[in-house]
Amino acid sequence: MKTLHIIVKGRVQGVGFRHFARVQAKQRGLVGMVKNLSNGNVEIYANGKEEAVREYLNTIRQGPVSADVSDVDSDWQESSNTYDDFKVVF
Repeated sequence: MKTLHIIVKGRVQGVGFRHFARVQAKQRGLVGMVKNLSNGNVEIYANGKEEAVREYLNTIRQGPVSADVSDVDSDWQESSNTYDDFKVVF
């Protein structure tokens, strides 16, 4: 299992991005969380099989039709058992 920390930049708040991120994660069997940051970015922690996480990252780079993703930063982290589901954090 692998954990990827992702920061998504662009027009990604107020466009359904967190819901999109959650649905895409659940479709791939990933656990983790997604939340809006005060600077307008979206933060994601995605944990699961490496291939599924990599596929998820490619989908996140595209974003939903309503979003405009300008940049994505990501870094692999030590996998943990912190998450048991994929949640939207408010």
